[in-house]
Amino acid sequence: MDETRTPVLVGCGQVTQREPDPRKAMGPIDLTAEAVSRAAEDSGAGKALTAALDTIVVLRSFSDTSWRFRSPFGGPSNPPRSLASRIGAGSPKRLVYTHPGGNMPQWCINRLFEMVTRGEVEAALVCGGEALATQKAAERAKLTLDWNEDAGGSFEEWGVATRGWNDAEDRHRMAGAIFAYPLFENGIRGHLKRTIPEHMAAIGKLFSHFADVAAKNPLADRRQGFTPEQIATVSADNPFIGFPYTKLMNSNAFIDQAAAVILTSAAKARALGIPESKWVHLHGTADAYDHWYISDRKNFHSSPAMRTVARETLEMAGIGMADIDFIDLYSCFPSAVEIACAENGLALDDPRGLTVTGGLPYFGGPGNNHVTHSISEMISRVRAKPGSKGLVTANGNYVTKQSAGIYSTEPPKAPFKPKDAKIYQAPIDADKGPPTVDAPSGKGTIETYTVMHDRKGPSYAILFARDAAGRRFIANAPADAALLRDMTEHDYLGAGGTVTSRDGLNEFRPE
Repeated sequence: MDETRTPVLVGCGQVTQREPDPRKAMGPIDLTAEAVSRAAEDSGAGKALTAALDTIVVLRSFSDTSWRFRSPFGGPSNPPRSLASRIGAGSPKRLVYTHPGGNMPQWCINRLFEMVTRGEVEAALVCGGEALATQKAAERAKLTLDWNEDAGGSFEEWGVATRGWNDAEDRHRMAGAIFAYPLFENGIRGHLKRTIPEHMAAIGKLFSHFADVAAKNPLADRRQGFTPEQIATVSADNPFIGFPYTKLMNSNAFIDQAAAVILTSAAKARALGIPESKWVHLHGTADAYDHWYISDRKNFHSSPAMRTVARETLEMAGIGMADIDFIDLYSCFPSAVEIACAENGLALDDPRGLTVTGGLPYFGGPGNNHVTHSISEMISRVRAKPGSKGLVTANGNYVTKQSAGIYSTEPPKAPFKPKDAKIYQAPIDADKGPPTVDAPSGKGTIETYTVMHDRKGPSYAILFARDAAGRRFIANAPADAALLRDMTEHDYLGAGGTVTSRDGLNEFRPE
């Protein structure tokens, strides 16, 4: 193989900040710079590697992604340029700030590997960082921080800018991950024909294994370890967020974490004196997406895109799932893991484990950047066991955008060349769910639902249902506290009722 066009990962670094005083804590860009410094040192080349970077990719911060996490303290106008000045990157020719998505770290690695094979990149950085714990602490303490920074210049944007929900979903307050994933969870429960107590016990058990891994990871935010009962039992410290999810089943976004991975061509690695013992190769990868809005999905318990990405990634690597030594499944909520296991042919109690980090609720969910931590940790795992193979999966939006990678110190037998994604994306696009109706009227049947909670208890319900013609619609239940509470205690999947529509809002009243 031509080493000038052979991509290799050469450095990884992570940092978790636990500074209790917001005035002393590092902001997001400084945290990210620290992770980059650790990645450069990990390679053995140090500052010579950061000086050689021609491409810097920064994952979009949560404050620039979601209204729920918007920073009152401002932020950099050009994050990759601000970062470049901190790490001594010289004058990289390509600065990138991504669009949102938990799939984006792996997606960016895939693109950069392809760019190395075309001779467009010699040394590139993928990184990101969040300081939402510090942001929250400062707000509570009524402190004013200044994270504004104008480095000038412009940057490229990678990924897809389209938001993850449509106008009808927005009107019914289904506008974020904490609202969407509980809908999938109840869809899974209905598919498995479980009672509410049976399913709560099952997902508590599933996530207790993630909490056990986090307890042993010094970089994890929640290291207490939690039993299945602690995770699944509703309490003052573990309330429902969106039924059936308790607080301990939700991705933990309020953390201070950053991670970075650095890749080069093999020739550049040699020129920088990076030993082959540090090199990690990407054997297989694929990217696909399900129908963009969950209103258009065939059901609420599967993901054709996950299934396709799993098949294509293993096929490119020329191996089977049994050949994988380490696994890290994207774990923002239990439903993401359950669907990934089903589509990857994995048991929920696979003896290899399903995470190397501890997962987003326990390790930490640093916005769009968690998978950079997963990849960093996987690099360390496969280096420690030369020749082993590690699978990382990445999930963006609401079981929507899927990406995966298989990592190993063993060089691949063929040059890096993923299949054109359009080939396997087309069948997914053609396999659409039922027709939808914006203003339904008359009888209907609930497909799935969630009850959102605030500090006072049940707040409102979101549901998907079918009308008498089989068309799908989204609606809210009446704002009746007794009904909302009953929907968390008794099974409303398959329940009939009547829907009315007024001014673009649908209300479904169970009967």
